[in-house]
Amino acid sequence: MSIHERPTLRELAVQALSSVQRGYDLLAPKFDATPFRTPEHILDEVLRAVRPLGPFRDGLDVCCGTGAGIRVLREVCDGRVVGVDFSAGMLSEARSAFPATDWIRADVRAMPFAPVFDLAMSFGAFGHFLPEERPGLFAQVHSALRPGGVFAFPIGAPARPGSRPYWAMLGFDAAMRVRNAVWSPRFVMYYRTFPLAEVSSELVRVGFEVELRTLAGLGWRDDGSPRAVLLVARKRAEGP
Repeated sequence: MSIHERPTLRELAVQALSSVQRGYDLLAPKFDATPFRTPEHILDEVLRAVRPLGPFRDGLDVCCGTGAGIRVLREVCDGRVVGVDFSAGMLSEARSAFPATDWIRADVRAMPFAPVFDLAMSFGAFGHFLPEERPGLFAQVHSALRPGGVFAFPIGAPARPGSRPYWAMLGFDAAMRVRNAVWSPRFVMYYRTFPLAEVSSELVRVGFEVELRTLAGLGWRDDGSPRAVLLVARKRAEGP
C-alpha cells in the first residue's frame, strides 16, 4: 500500500463509529496520509525549542501513534527512546517505520514505568482525554520522569470567537457530543477541552513547574501573540 493512499470517506465513517482504540487500529495503515498526523514543520519547530532544554538521556513519546514525534526524541536523547500507545495497529506502523525504537502497548492512564525517563513528549493526543482524566494522565507522566525531568508538548492558541476555525471546532465538538450520546462505544475526540490555564494549573498540582516557550517559527497572530507555544513542565527535583 502506498504511504500516500488516503482513507476513503467510508473508512473514516467506520472509524468514527468505533471506539477510540478500534478506530485507530482500523485507520493505522493510512493514518500518515491524513491531516491528523503532526506536520513536519511543527515537529521541526518543537525540536528547535526542546534542544536547549537538555541534555536528555532517555525519552518517552506519550500516545505515540505511528511515531511522528519519535524523530524529535531521537534527535535530543542520547539513550533509550520509548513510544507508548494503546492501539496495536498504530504501534505496528510505528515499529515498521522506526525499528530501533522500543514500542510499548499500554493505556497511558496506567503506564507501566518507574521514574526512568528524562524527557516525555506528546503530539496531538490530548483531545482524546476528557477534562476529568487529565490530572490522572499528568500524574502518570510525572511518575515516569526522573527528578528534574521534562514533559513538553506544543499547544496552539485558541481560535478567535466568530472566526472560521472557531465555528469549525465548535461544530465538530458538538457533533461528537451528539454522536457519543446516541451511539456506543464512545469515540472521545474534542478540540475545545484543553484550555492552557487549566492545564497549567493541573500540571502544577501534580508536581511540575511550568513555563511557556514561544514557537516563533509557527507565526504570529494579528495582535502580536504567538500562534503556538511549547509548554515545558519540569518535575521538581524534590517534593511530589
